[in-house]
Amino acid sequence: MSCPQKDTTEPHVLKEEVIVSGKWVKLEKTVYMDPSGNTRTWETAKRTTRQVHTATDGVELIAILKRTLHKDCVVLVKQFRPPMGCYTLEFPAGLLDDGESAETAALRELKEETGYKGEVVGVTPVTCLDPGLSNCTTQIVMVNINGDDIENINPSQQLGDGEFVEVILLPLDEFQKKINELMKKEKIVVDSKVYIYAMGISQAYFKPRELPVLKQ
Repeated sequence: MSCPQKDTTEPHVLKEEVIVSGKWVKLEKTVYMDPSGNTRTWETAKRTTRQVHTATDGVELIAILKRTLHKDCVVLVKQFRPPMGCYTLEFPAGLLDDGESAETAALRELKEETGYKGEVVGVTPVTCLDPGLSNCTTQIVMVNINGDDIENINPSQQLGDGEFVEVILLPLDEFQKKINELMKKEKIVVDSKVYIYAMGISQAYFKPRELPVLKQ
């Protein structure tokens, strides 16, 4: 005898009402229907800057600096983030300008925040950032930087007014270790994407110990 199946509904948004709106962010009340057919509400934060013709708000860069006779390094940025009340360690990132592709925005942000000129070698689909809170989206762009290029030997940042960004270079083969050391040394919060990437790199470099041979 089979159990009767519950009726289910495809969950969907019914309406969105703006509660308050600022220059960069707005708070909305999202009214939606859940899988049981019940109407519910959710408080949602959204950027006011999303361009009409783009599906993503911005880009983040995994930029690898490659130099002769040096270890490959991940290029990170350290900056004070008011919502956190402290400094954070992040990938270079920024919002898309009108009409920009993710690749173009990534190279522009890399130049502005770090001074480096890079080459795009990969880009992800549009991904969400904090879906329980916001509809904010991003694309992760992989970039290689030729550190032997004359333009990249003494890079000069092109920061806007009110931007204070310190460039941090950490060796790829010790990425997680160096982040942990930095966290112990300074009051700094690491972006989750940076740390997850560090864990993945550690797994890639990890070599399991050889098991001892049992004597018969």
